[in-house]
Amino acid sequence: MKKKPRQRRSLSLVKGDERGEFRVERKTVTDLAVEVLREKILRGDYPEGSQLRQDAVATDLGVSRIPVREALRQLEAEGLVQFSPHCGAVVSSLSLEEIEELFELRGFLESQVIRQAIPRLSAEDLDRADAILDAYEAAFERNDIAEWGALNWRFHSTLLSAANRPLTLGVLNTLHNQSDRYMRMQLALTHWEDRASGEHRAIAAAARARDADGASALLLEHVVSAGRALIEFLRVHRGHSELRAASRV
Repeated sequence: MKKKPRQRRSLSLVKGDERGEFRVERKTVTDLAVEVLREKILRGDYPEGSQLRQDAVATDLGVSRIPVREALRQLEAEGLVQFSPHCGAVVSSLSLEEIEELFELRGFLESQVIRQAIPRLSAEDLDRADAILDAYEAAFERNDIAEWGALNWRFHSTLLSAANRPLTLGVLNTLHNQSDRYMRMQLALTHWEDRASGEHRAIAAAARARDADGASALLLEHVVSAGRALIEFLRVHRGHSELRAASRV
């Protein structure tokens, strides 16, 4: 019987926490391919609807097609990639109605989970959340949209993790990845960051005060209102794109 080739592993130096400590993390080639492809999709290097040819992607990343194929399947599970019988893997695209549902679902789940999390949050959790917000605001000042996306999820997940609902947190992480690319585009072209920072600070303050009802209400409004603003932005943005495409016909 032919043995399945073992995946090569690489060492990656990653930041461990907000204090700047580092740790060594082992990752497979597939893991690294997932990270690079996810970031390229979130950053808009691969736009909505664009085809992801495995041979071209493999050449671009400098790896074989096998880890690329496995990475694309993982990104399909995250909702970032779709497989078409005729085109193969393509970057997924959400309708405005789907985006609205996505943010409403995020808001509902997060507002429920934070109620369970607040009684269990430690002083270290709360200090970590504040430190993440400091880094989050610094990322805005240097216009680092990619770092903003990662820090946004770290803030939310830091407060929610204390609820000890790993399956729900996994679902929320997937929903975040699906919405992150749209939020990055919005932030790159608008000035939503000031409102986002203020709302995050209010949520963190309610959590520190052990105000579960207040934090839940603030978090729900924060997520849902961000979704509404994003939809309005995309409605205009997509409308302009359609007009430009029609003018070229």
